[in-house]
Amino acid sequence: MTFDISKIQVPTNPGIYLMKDLDGNIIYIGKAKNLKNRVKSYFNKNQNFKTQKLVQKISDIEFVLTDNESEAFLLESNMIKKYRPRFNIELKDQQRYTYLRITDEQYPRLLVARRTRDGKFLGKGKTFGPFTQGSSKLLTIGTLRKSFQIRICKTLPKKVCLEYHLGNCEGPCEFKDAQEMYSNHIASLEDVLKGKNQTKIFTKKLEEEMHQAAKLQQFERAKDIRDTLVRLGSLQTKQKMEYVENSDEEYFGIGIQEHSATVMNFRMINGVIRDSDKFFFDLVGDNSFSNFLFQYYSTHKIPKFILVSELPENQKLLESLLSEQSGFNVQILVPTKGKKKDIIDLILKNIDLIHSTGGNPGLVELKEILNLSILPNVIECFDISNHGTDFAVGSMSRFVSGIPDKSGYRKFKIKTVSGRDDFAMIGEIIKRRYYRLLEENSKLPDLIVIDGGKGQLNAAMKSLTSLGLILPCISLAKENEEVYIPKHKNPIVIPKNNLSLKILQYLRDETHRFGVAYNRTIRKNQIK
Repeated sequence: MTFDISKIQVPTNPGIYLMKDLDGNIIYIGKAKNLKNRVKSYFNKNQNFKTQKLVQKISDIEFVLTDNESEAFLLESNMIKKYRPRFNIELKDQQRYTYLRITDEQYPRLLVARRTRDGKFLGKGKTFGPFTQGSSKLLTIGTLRKSFQIRICKTLPKKVCLEYHLGNCEGPCEFKDAQEMYSNHIASLEDVLKGKNQTKIFTKKLEEEMHQAAKLQQFERAKDIRDTLVRLGSLQTKQKMEYVENSDEEYFGIGIQEHSATVMNFRMINGVIRDSDKFFFDLVGDNSFSNFLFQYYSTHKIPKFILVSELPENQKLLESLLSEQSGFNVQILVPTKGKKKDIIDLILKNIDLIHSTGGNPGLVELKEILNLSILPNVIECFDISNHGTDFAVGSMSRFVSGIPDKSGYRKFKIKTVSGRDDFAMIGEIIKRRYYRLLEENSKLPDLIVIDGGKGQLNAAMKSLTSLGLILPCISLAKENEEVYIPKHKNPIVIPKNNLSLKILQYLRDETHRFGVAYNRTIRKNQIK
């Protein structure tokens, strides 16, 4: 039953509205200059089907008034972060931004700060961050721990451990001098975590202490300081790269397809593209390019110039809020000529490529991760289904544009292998499948996926080579979801939230399901 908006009094003030479902969960948060006009518009008949889906789930609406539209913008952003409603824009890459925690212990440790779904930090102590992409990798916990002689043991031992003998910890567990110095190390670490210039200040201070110790012929002390400076050397260099003064431009393109938005960006440092990301969100309610940009810059460094393929709504308000946040004047511009326009055109070309895959960006991601020459639009996946030594079958699923093409599924009775030899069985069904396609002069897949590890992959490659075929072929090992590639010693580990991994897992699971069903049918028929 649709929520009856006429039964509640909606204020005309600026503010935010919180839409709730039957269980009282917040499912959408929006803002408005005039709450009454905006909220009532949801119940018009001409909404897109995704907004209609939202409206069908509304059971209650709560309002929070603000003095002006700017305050509504800020409050909306903060409330979205807090409640993370299912219909709002959620930047999927936020897990890549690291927070660090110095624990609340007698001799504190340095840890990655973990958070609950609603954004609350777990554990006691002081939290620092966020460290953005790059710094989250470069300001590694290992480097910081070693630089500042921070202990790593979960429970303080009675005697020094290997870290002491490696020179990474001074041993506050055993030595009184180390206990007295530990608070100084923690204070210095906090200084560095608080700001980019503190590392230089701390290094300069250490250099002065080293020269003073050498003058006083305290050579052991001078050596210890020198070792600390060596540890800090790479940290300083990498911080310089992260905080380049001229990193003052960021480019965004947006494309709309079937009520969903794709946003892609390029970050520029000294005129060179240093990084790129892709984002996707549904066009529900107030979800817009403007909202996306404000959410994005709540966790990213704000540049002086934001160059876009089209101006966001509330452009002036957005510029004002970002300028206030950053402390300098921020401009949002649409370039119309020159290199800046060329970069925007390049982004839009990339977005068109994503849309050409049937709205499946995971395939583009897969192409990039596996370094494929073409988009893997047609993928075939193979598995062996064993039940003892007497029942073994092969199965193959086929995906086109990232979705199952069930008419292309194939099953194989094992003909040439006796006993339980998965490697040989994979080799057999690969050879049979692609020998037949070659005989029929049929189109070959863009990518082959084997369910298994390195051994299964090698068996498949041997069969392809015997047929004179050079096709992209990988294997997916179930235990740790590792991707093995021919001629690469170590597997690739794709982050578990990546769309590319989800496609591979779906392929593998479909192939396994199909094979198990075929195996069960054969066993039933033999029993009869």
